[in-house]
Formats: sequence, structure tokens, C-alpha cells
Amino acid sequence: VSPGNCWSFPGHQGQVVIRLPARVHLTAITVQHISKEVSPSGTITSAPRDVAVFVSLCKRWLSLCFAPQGVDPDGAEETLLVTFMYDMAKEAIQTFPLKNAPHPRAFSYIKLVVKSNWGRPKYTCIYRVQVHGKMA
Repeated sequence: VSPGNCWSFPGHQGQVVIRLPARVHLTAITVQHISKEVSPSGTITSAPRDVAVFVSLCKRWLSLCFAPQGVDPDGAEETLLVTFMYDMAKEAIQTFPLKNAPHPRAFSYIKLVVKSNWGRPKYTCIYRVQVHGKMA
């Protein structure tokens, strides 16, 4: 991981939908940012702070639906899997386990929502997101 080689988005809030290579019973989410030691400015205020991870059978944000036949796609709601705070005072790689893991249902997509960063108003950077679980 090199400084600046990240997924950067404007402002302190953003979201991304990640397609997994297979359906997965999720157990944890890992987020990585660079450390202060390798940051050219000596700070990492562009690191995400408050994060939420959602799943849904119907991905309206992708115009895709994986609901069983007979289920109204518009009636399906997103399910919050986990919220966490990425702590810039800790290690650069941080893993956040899900409660009651593995999740009983397998998913092909997750939505990562960054609600705030550590004070950089112009942009937020995420260097790596890993999704842990058992393949369905």
C-alpha cells in the first residue's frame, strides 16, 4: 500500500457497492488506510472514521434484485450488518467482526457507507476493504 494509491471520494461521506466473487456467509469486514509513519504529511485525517455495512437481496442502487420469486423487490429493505469506527490511533489494518457470525444468509454484494472521516473536508481515502466469510 502506497500513499495516494487509494479509492478517494470527495468530501467526508461516501458509499460503494462491492461485488463479491461468490455468495458469502459474512463473518467480518477489514478496512485499511496508511499509517501516519508513511504519510507524506504525517497525518491521516483522510481516513474513514464512522462506517456502516449493509446488505440487501434487492440492490436498487444497482438495479438488480436477488429476491425469491413472489417477493416484492420494492418491499425488501437493506439490512445493517455492522457499524464501526476505524481508529486512526490503532493499526492501519483493522478487522471488525459481525455479531452472530457467520451471517445465516449468503450475499454477493455489500454496501460500505462512510459516514465521516477524521477531519479532511475535501476528500476521504480507503486503501483496502476485505470481506471475510464462508462461501455458500
